[in-house]
Amino acid sequence: MSYPVREGERLEVVLLREALPDAILKVKEDRGETFLCVAPSNVVAVLTFLRDDSELDYAYFSECLGADYSTWPGERDLPGRFEVIYNLMSLKHSSRIFVKTSVDEGTSIPTATTVYAGAEYPEREIADMFGVTFTGNELEGRFLLPDDWVGFPLRKDFPLGGEDVLFDGGDRGPAVEDISMPHAGSSFEGKTGSESVSGR
Repeated sequence: MSYPVREGERLEVVLLREALPDAILKVKEDRGETFLCVAPSNVVAVLTFLRDDSELDYAYFSECLGADYSTWPGERDLPGRFEVIYNLMSLKHSSRIFVKTSVDEGTSIPTATTVYAGAEYPEREIADMFGVTFTGNELEGRFLLPDDWVGFPLRKDFPLGGEDVLFDGGDRGPAVEDISMPHAGSSFEGKTGSESVSGR
């Protein structure tokens, strides 16, 4: 994918360093993609600049994603346990850029909904699944999960299955193996589908 370059560096990086000198903590190039690492306090300013600068025009918000790096043994881009990655697209240049930030437990990130309205549901999904909070886009109850669900299932320390699910009222739901049943299209004992299950 092509992107604008000035003096051997991506134009986005050059212009951001001029406009917000302390905003970028690190620039990472990986597999042809560029990641701008920023502090949570600078997320809104960086996203706003990328959207509004006429030379860049990152007007399209593709998505934002969460990641839990608590068990990651490799080198890290940012120090916090949780990363939030914003995926932006410039329709002017047909180029993509990623903005990354990180937080630890109990630290919040300012919502990106003030810049991109489309960030509302992705941020709520991250809040519900990872427990990362976004100031200005707080959840009232759960978003995707039942209101009495305890914990955040996309965290690395969340049980993977086979355990009873604990609900808020003290009830325990069935373990995975208690309710697992074959269905058409699923793989069981090395076979995908069967006469008795799929009706084929």
